[in-house]
Amino acid sequence: MHFGRAYAMKAAIMKLSKSKKSSSRAPSSSPGAAPRTDLALQNIRPDGAKLIREAKLERFGNRTKHRRYTVEFSCPEFTCVCPASGFPDFATVHIKYVPRDWCVELKSLKLYINKFRDQGIFHEDVCNVIIDDLIQLLDPWEIEVVGDFNVRGNIKTVIRANHVREK
Repeated sequence: MHFGRAYAMKAAIMKLSKSKKSSSRAPSSSPGAAPRTDLALQNIRPDGAKLIREAKLERFGNRTKHRRYTVEFSCPEFTCVCPASGFPDFATVHIKYVPRDWCVELKSLKLYINKFRDQGIFHEDVCNVIIDDLIQLLDPWEIEVVGDFNVRGNIKTVIRANHVREK
């Protein structure tokens, strides 16, 4: 009995494997067929490098102005280039702000953060450039940007930039 179930399962797996191989070789032209999902083999994806190059921070209106609340982002894959050595720097960038009239749109923030990956910039400037750009865009009640950079040369660097809006 046990041998029979194992054999039946193996036969079902082999049949499924064969049907997947034959269905992925060519696009289906029959009406109502499921769309292909092997986009990696096709050149129909957006140009990610172009999207990053042309990225602009965007905002939308704060819909909850009757209460102060905190928005926090963590960007654990931040990269930039050391302008002194040309070596890559890696960090987790934390952004925390209390919105006033505006909130930052997440996709635009993601693309904006990725613009730093080929940019020569010192750690201290990373946090100050990001906070200045967000202050200009959002004019929040409060904002903090922390760059927690990976160890390089036995030195761990954490940069913290803060801003509180004058009333």
